Amino acid sequence: MLLSVVIPVMNEQGNMQALIARLAEALAGIKHELIFVDDGSRDDTVAEIERFARPHTRILVLSRNYGQTTAMAAGIDAARGALIVMLDGDMQNDPRDIPLLMARMREGGWDVVAGIRTRRKDGFLLRKIPSKLANWLIRRATRVHISDYGCTLKLFKSDVAKNLGLYGELHRYIPVLASMYGARMTEMPVRHHARHAGVSKYGINRTLRVASDLMLMVFVRKYGQRPMHLFGTVGIVSLCVGCVLNAYVLFDKLMGAQIAGRPLLFLGLLLTVAGIQLITTGFIADLIMRTYYESQNKKPYHIKRDVRCPGEHART
Repeated sequence: MLLSVVIPVMNEQGNMQALIARLAEALAGIKHELIFVDDGSRDDTVAEIERFARPHTRILVLSRNYGQTTAMAAGIDAARGALIVMLDGDMQNDPRDIPLLMARMREGGWDVVAGIRTRRKDGFLLRKIPSKLANWLIRRATRVHISDYGCTLKLFKSDVAKNLGLYGELHRYIPVLASMYGARMTEMPVRHHARHAGVSKYGINRTLRVASDLMLMVFVRKYGQRPMHLFGTVGIVSLCVGCVLNAYVLFDKLMGAQIAGRPLLFLGLLLTVAGIQLITTGFIADLIMRTYYESQNKKPYHIKRDVRCPGEHART
């Protein structure tokens, strides 16, 4: 199997017929499989895929809505192709760009080819402006210079995709994860279309989650293998400042001043104890989560059904 096309979908029944037809046209002559990952759809998305499915189509029906990142991880785990491409199910990505991505990968021997959406057909105020700001911020914070982090259309060599370590909502940071793996990346312009049917699942409310994930990415990228370079530095600075404040308060006490209830006393104690605990609790919890899944080879999802469409051998 040369190419696996991973397509996370949720409530996209109106797009499935046209998407499957366009994929068949674009990938004619390329040995491929289609892997649709249904992420808790409440409409007839799965039925529509089964109705119009071509040979070598597979549908993974997750037991509930886990989020786009986990749906991508499920599709990648199931993929058998030497190359794996990610594609949105809303038809805003153009399947005709997939052979072009493959040609670009062959030309330069790249491990990852990322798409750059040209002439985006999204709202200017709520989609384009936040996207540009997020791209700029991620580039500055991670030093991974990809133009369009929000474009789902990306082509990977299989070993890179299967070692990304996708958890939470890290799909928008896939280039950062690929860079940490050591992948050679390039990018190229791809087409972008207005949504064919259904409604967008994105909104301005994701901004805080993007910022939180960015903090995690910066930490993992810079300090994942040497956390004491961060925690030790912050701890020493905090401890020194706290000790200086507490020494000053103690000196005042020895000189006969009343220190009960003084803000400096509480500030000194907080700087020596609470600061490091509050910061490290989140990081440690995330690392424990990763250890829990990876050390026991657990998956952060559960597949309720594994549908093999015509051309696939049924699983017993």
